Amino acid sequence: MISTLKGTISEKHITHLVIEVNGVGYEILTTNEALSNLLLNQEVKLQIYEHIRDNLYDLYGFLDSQTKDLFIKLIEVNGVGPKAGLNILSIGSVAEVKQAIASGDTKLIQMAPGIGKRVAERVVIDLKDKVGLVSMVDNKALLTSEEIAKQDEAVQALLALGYGISDALKAIEGVDTNLGTEERVKLALKEKI
Repeated sequence: MISTLKGTISEKHITHLVIEVNGVGYEILTTNEALSNLLLNQEVKLQIYEHIRDNLYDLYGFLDSQTKDLFIKLIEVNGVGPKAGLNILSIGSVAEVKQAIASGDTKLIQMAPGIGKRVAERVVIDLKDKVGLVSMVDNKALLTSEEIAKQDEAVQALLALGYGISDALKAIEGVDTNLGTEERVKLALKEKI
């Protein structure tokens, strides 16, 4: 299984690159962001996802593992294949796509070619709690809700009680962070009732 490819970009096309590795040219389908950031003859290392079906063998390449991970989550959604997954990733940065999913912005997701209302809704429903909310300041992503949850014992307690990440964060929002974990959880639960 190919996990990464490191080589020189020998060709650039509208939807893919060709990376030359030890005399072999690998055709790599990739996002618009990667295509616009990478240059011909540039040495590059891409995270690779192999898609193998009957008579089909495609390689999908990503600039970082975070993009690859989101791609894998997207293609696990019923009705989203690898090409649709790439299209969704091409509507913005990884942080913007995650934000759209977490906030339920199906209109933005529908901007991806070939993605209709039903598929966009399914993406939101299936991935809302998996991608996490992204805190934005001056259009820069600071922390995902997963990172916040790892750092906050009260959020961890709510997750253990069966809350999803976004629900746990909403429940704990506004509760004084100077209180002890147990008191914060009690207040969060009281607010939900």
